[in-house]
Amino acid sequence: MTNRTRTDALMLAGFCAFLFLYGLGQFGLIGADEPRYAQVAREMLQRHDWITPVLYGQPWLEKPPLYYWQAMIAYSIFGVSDWAARLPSVFDATSLVLAIYIFLRRFRPGFELDGALIAASSAGIIGYARAASMDMALTAAFTVGMLAWCAWRESGNKSYLAVFYGCVALGMLAKGPVAPFLAVVVILLFATVIGEFRLISKTLWLPGLGLFFVVALPWYFAVQMRNPDFFHAFIIQHNFERFSTNLYHHPEPLWYYLPVTALALLPWTVFVIAALGQRIRMRWSSLNSIGAGNSNLENQFSMFACCWLIVPLLFFSLSQSKLPGYILPAIPAGGLLLAEHLRQRLKHSEAESTGKVVVVLHALLAAAPIVPALLIAYLIVEHRLPPGRPMLVALAIAFVLFSGIALTLVRPSGLRMLRFVTLIPVVLAVGAALKLGSTAIDQALSVRPLTQEIASVETHPRLLAVYHVRRELEYGLTFYRNQLTLNYDWGTVPQQEHLLVATENSQPEIAKLVSGRRVSFLGHYAAQHVDYFWVAAAGAGPAH
Repeated sequence: MTNRTRTDALMLAGFCAFLFLYGLGQFGLIGADEPRYAQVAREMLQRHDWITPVLYGQPWLEKPPLYYWQAMIAYSIFGVSDWAARLPSVFDATSLVLAIYIFLRRFRPGFELDGALIAASSAGIIGYARAASMDMALTAAFTVGMLAWCAWRESGNKSYLAVFYGCVALGMLAKGPVAPFLAVVVILLFATVIGEFRLISKTLWLPGLGLFFVVALPWYFAVQMRNPDFFHAFIIQHNFERFSTNLYHHPEPLWYYLPVTALALLPWTVFVIAALGQRIRMRWSSLNSIGAGNSNLENQFSMFACCWLIVPLLFFSLSQSKLPGYILPAIPAGGLLLAEHLRQRLKHSEAESTGKVVVVLHALLAAAPIVPALLIAYLIVEHRLPPGRPMLVALAIAFVLFSGIALTLVRPSGLRMLRFVTLIPVVLAVGAALKLGSTAIDQALSVRPLTQEIASVETHPRLLAVYHVRRELEYGLTFYRNQLTLNYDWGTVPQQEHLLVATENSQPEIAKLVSGRRVSFLGHYAAQHVDYFWVAAAGAGPAH
């Protein structure tokens, strides 16, 4: 191992450990998806069932199993916990970063560390690397697959093409047919743009297709055999109907993914847009400037990254159901496009031509996240930025960062320092958010403190029910207490004595629902505006 390789390895390990792993369990699982996915993996592990996803003891067929398998392995090694539930995404994000580094080192030497760190420090990658979800598994598998396809195209080595098919199959196990669909559309668009349609027939390699089927299909066949309604529940409802209708109540405007993608690419958004615009202008100004042949492979790789970035953006914009994580597979393409843009500019000594507007906008967007990071506790608790001294201090720090970045990049050789000066505010923002915001996030957005508070007042574990609470709270209670959570709203009022978590000030409604049974107030959890009660068994005595 050369000194440079050793240095790169240490830097990548350090950044991935800090950005993805550090403080992973400082706050509990948040939202509805994190605790739900974590609980599905736990129930599958308890049943020793690697085929059928299970929630509340019943088949839960909305998602494929790759994340669950990874979480089951993590639970087996480290025990069941919220941070263990997030470890699969840490592993997947780190794999993605390493794949980018290895690819660039082999095929685009000189900027491999830049490309890997740009991807690692993008806001979308950092956020979903710390989440118990399927999005990072899909993104990592898709990224490695697309890079393997590029490696095959440039080298002719069929081993890379096999990796492509294997990774697309893993993507199908991560989130379904969207993985092979996006891969096909990206390659079709790229072949069309460069006018090399034989790429399509060359990509259709029978051994690769066989590998895809061997990796992807056995689980689909097995789960269908055990659960005859799987095809309708997963393929029809959670793929076709999710895309074509608002069945799951996630409507957003057509332009929704433009700002989402811009935020996910922070702090690199401005330079990614500049690189994308330059590549599109070059293509339109000379339709024949990017022809087939090895002499143009460098330009063609930039165009491939453009196609990779644009296809998910356009596809998911057409969906009638939109969630932020859907766009994640496009984000590594932005980092690769920027890395190649920087490499070519510095290679041709064009560093001095960076426009001042681009520099100022980049410095502004790179420095701005430090403000909400420093004030994150105020934002979570009070839902606003605070006036006075805290705001002035945060703005002053942001201004210092902005000035340092802008003054560095405006110099003739400033572009060579882009990675270094941009990573400084990223590290500061992540560190500040974890240090200053973890407690507030835990109390306001996670159910973990509530379950600990309930455990401190109950004499023995009881049945658990909820009433008029957010589904995030319901799934969180299920995971942290590892028990079935019944729901009054669905007409499920247990006849046995039980604990009840309900919205604050709802005791009169509860008394009517339990038909005269005793209801005892146990406590109030102010951070999430809920009360919790003990409800006597039916026939145990009058209410009081």
